[in-house]
Amino acid sequence: MKINIRHISSLFLLLSLTTSCKDELAKINQNQNEAETPQPSYLLTSTIKTTADSYWGVSNNLASSLLFVQHWARIQYTDPDRYIFTNNDFNEGWSTWYSKSINQLKIIQKLASSTGNDNYKGVALVLQSWVFSLLTDAYGEIPYSEAGDIDKFLTPRYDTQETVYKGLLNDLKNAQSLLNADGEAIQGDIIYGGKIINWKQFANSLRLRFALRIADRLPDLAKTTLQEVAVEASGYIKSNDEIAQLVYRDAPYRNPVSSSFEAREDYRVSKTMVDKLRDLNDPRLSIYADRTKTATPQGYVGLPNGLTSSEASNAGFDLTSRPGAYFREPKAPAVILSYSEVLFGLSEAVSRGFITGDAADLYQKAIRASLDQYKVSNTLIDAYLRQPSVSFDPNNYKKSIGEQKWIALYGQGLEAFAEWRRLDYPQLTPAKAGALGGKIPIRFLYPGTEQSLNGANYQEAIKNQGSNTLLTKLWFDKE
Repeated sequence: MKINIRHISSLFLLLSLTTSCKDELAKINQNQNEAETPQPSYLLTSTIKTTADSYWGVSNNLASSLLFVQHWARIQYTDPDRYIFTNNDFNEGWSTWYSKSINQLKIIQKLASSTGNDNYKGVALVLQSWVFSLLTDAYGEIPYSEAGDIDKFLTPRYDTQETVYKGLLNDLKNAQSLLNADGEAIQGDIIYGGKIINWKQFANSLRLRFALRIADRLPDLAKTTLQEVAVEASGYIKSNDEIAQLVYRDAPYRNPVSSSFEAREDYRVSKTMVDKLRDLNDPRLSIYADRTKTATPQGYVGLPNGLTSSEASNAGFDLTSRPGAYFREPKAPAVILSYSEVLFGLSEAVSRGFITGDAADLYQKAIRASLDQYKVSNTLIDAYLRQPSVSFDPNNYKKSIGEQKWIALYGQGLEAFAEWRRLDYPQLTPAKAGALGGKIPIRFLYPGTEQSLNGANYQEAIKNQGSNTLLTKLWFDKE
C-alpha cells in the first residue's frame, strides 16, 4: 500500500511539473507585439485591403479576366492573352480568399457574437457574401457551407452554384437584419467609414447583382428577392458618392495596378475596347486609354488580344495605348459595386418583369452615372445619349445593357467576365493566336493544390460540374 501511495504521489508531482513547464513555455512563446485576442476593427481593415488587392490585382484581374473580356491586352509575355495557363496560375485568388478573407471574416463574426455588436457581424457577412461570389463566379462549384471552419472540416466539400447562390442571398438577408444604423458603432471600416446605412444599401445592391446572376435559372427566386428588397426601406446604392470601393493611399497602400505598371510594361488597352469607344464617340476613350507615346493619326491605338510575343513586340510600346492614367494612379479606387451597375441592374429587372419601372430611363441613367463617375461634363453626356447607336432596344435588352455595362465595368475584370458570360454581350472575337480552338475561357481552373489536399471532394465536384478546363460552362451561364 505504501508503494502505491508513493507511485501516486510521484505521478501528481510529475503532472504538476509538466503543467508548470507548459505554462512557462506558453509565456515564453507569446508574441509580445500581437494582441492575444484579435480585434474586429483590425481584422476588418486587413480583410478589406487583402481582398481588394487580390480582386483588383494581377492574377485575378490584369493577367486573366481583363484579358478574357478584352478590356486590356498583353504586349509582353502574351501566353495569358492566348489562354495558355496552368492550374497554378489561378491559385492566388483561391488561396487568398479562403485562407485570409473568409477565415478572418468568420473570426469577426464570432467576436461580434461574443460582444453583441451585430453591426460588425452584419458587415462581415456582407463582405463574406461578396468574396464567396467571386469564388463561385470564377471557379463554379466551391466549398461554401463547410468553408472557414478548419477544426470541423479539414477537407470541405464543394457546393453547387445553385446551393451557393441560394445561401448567399439568405446570408445577405440575414446581414440586412443585423445591420442597424442606430446600433453600436464599428471601427476599421475603410470602405464606408462606419456608416451602417451605406452597408445596408451595399447589401441590397449585392442582392440585386446575385438575383440577376441566377435570373436565367431561378427567375422566381430572383423576382422574390427583389420584392423583398423593395419592402426593406434602405434601398440600393443611389449615387456615385455611395459606390462600394476601396480608395487607396500612397505606398505601401497603393493600388495594385499602379504597382504593376511601376515595375513592368505588360499591358495595353485592347483594340476591341478602343474601337468600340471610338465607334460610339464615347468620351471615356481619353480616360480609359492614354494617347500613344509616339504621335499617331488615331491618337489612341488598341492592341489586338492574343498576339504571339513577336507580333505584340512588333506592334510597339510607343505606338499602342497604355490604360489611362486614372487607373494607374497609386490612389485609384478598387471599385466593388458602382451606382452605374445598380441602375443597369434595375433596368434589366424591369425588362425581365421582376419589378416595375421605365427600363429605358434606368438604362440612360446608368450610362450617365458611369460617365459622371469619371467627371465627364453634362454637355458631353447629353450628346452621347442622343446618339441612335446608344439608344435602348427593349426587344434586345441584353445587347443594349450588355454592351454598355461591359464599357462601364472597365477595369473590374471579374465582374465584367461574369456579366459577359451571363448576358452574352458584347460578342467578342477570340484571341488571334488563342490556344482554345477559337473559343474564349469561361471559367478559372481549380488550383492544383485542391487535387492533392482535398482530392475526394475535388473529384466529386468535377464529376458533377464537368472537367477542370477553361471551357467548362458554369451553372449560372445558361445559354
